[in-house]
Amino acid sequence: MARTKKPENGTSTARSPSPSRASSASPSSPSGEDKPTGPLSIIISPEDREAIKVNNANATELKNACDDAMKRYLSRPELFKQIYLHTDVRLGLGWLSVFVAAGTAFYGYKVEFEKSKPVVWAGLILYILLTTLQTLYAYFIEGDVVYVGKRKTFSRRIVSERITLSSRTVPVERSKPPAYEVSITYVRSTSGGKSLLAKGKTHGVREYNSFFDEEGTMDQERFERWVGELVEQAMEGKSS
Repeated sequence: MARTKKPENGTSTARSPSPSRASSASPSSPSGEDKPTGPLSIIISPEDREAIKVNNANATELKNACDDAMKRYLSRPELFKQIYLHTDVRLGLGWLSVFVAAGTAFYGYKVEFEKSKPVVWAGLILYILLTTLQTLYAYFIEGDVVYVGKRKTFSRRIVSERITLSSRTVPVERSKPPAYEVSITYVRSTSGGKSLLAKGKTHGVREYNSFFDEEGTMDQERFERWVGELVEQAMEGKSS
């Protein structure tokens, strides 16, 4: 029987592990950017929904019902926080014009007509200017935007997300009934918006009778699933 030869210095030599063992013992590589929570992962019980019923013959009611349902769905605590910038600007301009009109009328009532004319004219011009600004803002800046949401998550770094949804009614065309059209823009970034992580833009159209029955009751679960799919496509950086 052959004997093992010991080293002359009396110390034992440790054998290096084989490449296969070394690779299996090494720690796993760090995972990529955590995927943000999407709408479809949120489970909503039927008890959390209030029944929505509208007049099927009124396209405005149908659109408003869809807009409101979309806002409630995306504004859940696990998803986004709604930003009311457009609404605040319009309300601010509206209230300011009301105060100017009321102040001008009160001044004209208290002061003689000839003496009050310069102030009344100035108030009238300012009122027209504020009303015009409100109209131009609603038409050119806000447009069809019905929802703006933001969210910040903390995973190794601060990640900011912003989502914007616009909607409109596609009118009746020949035999086609009116439809609900929605456009979604999504941006995910970090470092205060300097580093872009994902950007997507999706678009979808569905006829109103896909979500409302003959009595005007809305199938909220079906509507939310459709909106959720569009939102998650945008979150994945897809464009359609």
